[in-house]
Amino acid sequence: MNWTPDLNGFKAYLQLERSLSENSIEAYLRDVDKLVQFFETISLEISPTKVTDQHLSDFINWIGEIGLGARSQARIISGLKAFFNYLIMEDRITVDPTELISMPQMGRKLPEVLSIEEINAMIAAIDLSKAEGERNRAIIETLYSCGLRVSELVNLRLSHVLFEEGFLRVIGKGNKERLVPMGKVAIKYIHYYLESTRNHLDIKQGDHDVLFLNRRGGRLTRVMIFTIVKNLALLADIDKTVSPHTFRHSFATHLIDGGADLRAVQEMLGHESITTTEIYTHLDVGYLKDTITQFHPRA
Repeated sequence: MNWTPDLNGFKAYLQLERSLSENSIEAYLRDVDKLVQFFETISLEISPTKVTDQHLSDFINWIGEIGLGARSQARIISGLKAFFNYLIMEDRITVDPTELISMPQMGRKLPEVLSIEEINAMIAAIDLSKAEGERNRAIIETLYSCGLRVSELVNLRLSHVLFEEGFLRVIGKGNKERLVPMGKVAIKYIHYYLESTRNHLDIKQGDHDVLFLNRRGGRLTRVMIFTIVKNLALLADIDKTVSPHTFRHSFATHLIDGGADLRAVQEMLGHESITTTEIYTHLDVGYLKDTITQFHPRA
C-alpha cells in the first residue's frame, strides 16, 4: 500500500496550481492521511486507485465512531474530494469514488460579533502611556476598518498603505491581491503610530517595509496579535470569545446591517465565493430568534 507518490503529486498540485498556503496544504494532507489510517486499522492493503465509494462509506462511519463531529467530518470529506479529483485530472482513476458521498448535516455556526460599543470599550482600554499603546490602537482600528485576516495584518507592508487614496493593498489567501478602503479613523491612528512609535524604532534588517513592528523592531507574530486582542477584551470586561477574526466578522456584519451590497463586502473580505459572505446576512435573523426566545411568553 504505497500512497506516497500520489500524495507527493497532490501536494505539488496544491502548491503550484492552487497556490495554497502551507497550513492549508497540511490540512488537506492530514485529511487523506486519516483515510490511510483507517485502512491500516482494518488491515486492508489498498492503493489510492482501488478505493471505492463503499470503502469511503465505511471510513465515514469509522470517523463518526471515533468521535469526530459533523464539522470535522465535512472538512475531511472535502479534503478527500480534492484528492480524488486530482487523481481524475492525472488520469490515475476514471471514476471518482467520492461522487456519491454526501456531506453530513450540520447547523451553520454564526460567528461572534462585537457591538460598536464593545469595540469602543476595547479601544478605550488601551494604555496609551506605554510605548506599544499607539501601535495597538492602530492595529485594532485597522482590523475593524478593513476586515483583515490576522495573517494579512501581520504581513501588511508600509508601502501598501495608500494614504492619499485611502486604500490598503492586501495580499490574501493564495497570494491574491485586493484593494480595501480604509476609514479615516484608521488612517489617522496609523499616522499617529508611525510618528510616535515606529519611526523611532531600531528596525531589523528585512523588516523596514513591515507596517506593524514589536518593540525590538521586528515583525509581529499571529500569536502576538491574538494576545493583544484577548487582553483588551479582558480589560474591557467583554464576556465573549474574542479573537482578531472577531473584528473581521464585526466589520462585515456592521456593513451589511447598514445596507452595504453583498458583492462589495465579498470583494473587501477577499472571499472566493459569495456563499461564504452570505453567512453575515443570517446574523440579524439569529438576533431576532434570540429576542423571541428571551421575551415572548410562549417561546
